[in-house]
Amino acid sequence: DNNPPENALDWQGNPWNGKASEEKGAHPNSRFTAPAKNCPCISKEWESPEGVPISAIIFGGRRAKTAPLVYQSRSWQHGVFVGSSLASETTAAAAGKVGVVRRDPMAMLPFCGYNMGEYFGHWLNMGKKAGNPPKIFHVNWFRTNDEGDFLWPGYGENFRVLEWIIKRCEDGVGAEESLIGFIPKAEDINTEELDVSEDVLKGLLTIDVESWLEDIDSIGEFYNKIGDTLPEGLKEELSLLKQNLTNACEGSIA
Repeated sequence: DNNPPENALDWQGNPWNGKASEEKGAHPNSRFTAPAKNCPCISKEWESPEGVPISAIIFGGRRAKTAPLVYQSRSWQHGVFVGSSLASETTAAAAGKVGVVRRDPMAMLPFCGYNMGEYFGHWLNMGKKAGNPPKIFHVNWFRTNDEGDFLWPGYGENFRVLEWIIKRCEDGVGAEESLIGFIPKAEDINTEELDVSEDVLKGLLTIDVESWLEDIDSIGEFYNKIGDTLPEGLKEELSLLKQNLTNACEGSIA
């Protein structure tokens, strides 16, 4: 807030002077919600009991270096792997240390009422039953440079990435196959009137092999906690990713 009030109450109900106090008036993890019906562009069918077709499922993590701006899974099984290993680095808004990687599969860990391994199995089975399952994507708006500055402007500009996702679902744009899935060509992300250089955009789409190899160990540790109910398909995806990254790392050393 650029013009906080002088006489107000903070989030704990204590008197708060927004112009003089060094303390924040809002809780560090504060949020707000609004009714979906108030969204001016929401579909007229949003409450239809028959549902609507789903073209894409988008998972999002907060990673400073590891995940690129956006990538697409190679298959439904690979997409379930991407969702099952979803992670974010802790911020000041979360309890504990800053920068610690925390796994939150499909952003459902606090809400899933049964074993996560069986939950992943349910996802895999859905893909087998669906004739044309949605494409699965991963986005990361929070990649930073070495100084800790965000490379992507975020907020409303995120629609530029969603535009690429929509085109992928309509077979309207190509992609490059990488070690982790399909990533956009830099020229296919619309940066018109956006203060993001070509070099920065390429950096946003770069795969840091060493960082991903470190992440492999973290994913393995998380999977070990799930135990015997972890589907074999996800073990296969983890093994394949590790092999691809290891081969790429050895090739770069050679």
